[in-house]
Formats: sequence, structure tokens, C-alpha cells
Amino acid sequence: MSDLGYPRAHLRRTDSTNDRARTLALAGAPHGTLVTASEQTAGRGRGGRSWSAPPGSSVLMSLVLRRPPTLLPLMAALAVCDVAGDEARIKWPNDVVLAQDARAGAPLAKLAGILTEGRPQEGWAVLGIGLNVAVRLEDLPAELRPDGAPSPLARPAATLSRSPHEVEPMLSALLAALEQRLREPAEATLGAWRARDVLRGREIAWDVGGAAHSGRAEGIDGTGRLIVELADGGRMTLSAGEVHLAAVR
Repeated sequence: MSDLGYPRAHLRRTDSTNDRARTLALAGAPHGTLVTASEQTAGRGRGGRSWSAPPGSSVLMSLVLRRPPTLLPLMAALAVCDVAGDEARIKWPNDVVLAQDARAGAPLAKLAGILTEGRPQEGWAVLGIGLNVAVRLEDLPAELRPDGAPSPLARPAATLSRSPHEVEPMLSALLAALEQRLREPAEATLGAWRARDVLRGREIAWDVGGAAHSGRAEGIDGTGRLIVELADGGRMTLSAGEVHLAAVR
């Protein structure tokens, strides 16, 4: 039997599965404890952004993990790609996306979001994943629909376009894929992640302290940091933060 997904608490409606799992982790819940929901009222992603999904349309899950590996966010993104299919790609560090078209600078439609929280000093983390399985894009707010996101800074959504009945089987497949990825050595994780890297070779931009920066993404290093080649020929690495495709001029 898998270590992931037991015990499980399923909620018809909750504010945030990550918040519920965090409470359980602090109370001593064992490794693999799973919280799922049909609907979230305050789901969130990295940077405090909200995560919106119509009821019953998505995998909304959070896992309690004891002694989580350093590369957990990368492993989680790979597990999502394993179940989402060959077209899924990863936007550093762990957004799973689909390219809307082949144009340079075309928006990357977000299929899944991943948020890891916890207390490394206490040896636990909560891994939250939201995966759009049966979302109908026309049911989303205008700013999340592909036809309503003309800016490279926008975050259009993507969906697997499956039946709502496939949400639960997709959850089971995702847990199995995640368990397999968690067993892999770091070298295998890094290699598989690089094969799904959607940013490599593309111009990107990011902000630091209100100042705009840009460069070309050149993959990740051995710890999962993003390598960026700068206009002056130098290189730097980003260990955290948000990057986006640079506007096409």
C-alpha cells in the first residue's frame, strides 16, 4: 500500500487544503496524510496569489510529508507532468503549463499550481497541488481565460478537458506518480525536470525590489536554482521569486 494518501480527510468545501493540512501537521499527523476538497474558497499559490477552480472540476490536494527531500517542488511538478501527458511543461520552479501556440512570447497557460509550505527545522512540509482536470475555461474569470490574457504578465489557465468523474482517478494516479518521484535520486529528478523545462533558451524578466531585470534562461543547476545568462555575457542564479517571459519587441 502507498504511504501517500492515508489517512485522508475529504472536505466538500473548505478555505484552503494547505491550511487544513498544516493544522494536521502541527498536531502530529503522520507522513502521507492527505487533505482534499471539492471546492476551495481561499485557495492560494506562490506569492499569495489565489487559485480559482469551479467546484468538482479539479484535483485540490495537500499532503503532509515528513523529512521531505530538498528537491520536493521539482519532484512534485514532474509527478503532475507524468499524469498530465507529453504536452505538459514546467515553468521554473514548479508551475505546470501548456504553451497556447508556438509564437515567441506566447502566454504559457497554467495547468497546475504547486505550493510547498512547512517547517524544515522540524522536518515536515505540506505539499499543495491544484490540477485543472475538468475545468471549463469559459466558467473561469475573464482574466484567467486564454482569450482574455493579451499581456505576457497574464496567467491564462489550461485544462485537461476531462470529465468530472475523472478527478478522483487522476488524484490516485498523481499520488502514485508522486510516490515514485520521491524515491528517485536527485540526478534523475534534475534530468527529468530539464527535459520538461519550458523556459530554457527563452528571454525572461523578473523584478527585484521594484527594479526590472532580464536575461535568457539557461536551465537549472544541481540544487534547482534557475541559471540566467545576462546581456553582458555574465551569469547569475535565481533561487526564489517569480519570472515571466519577456515581452516581444
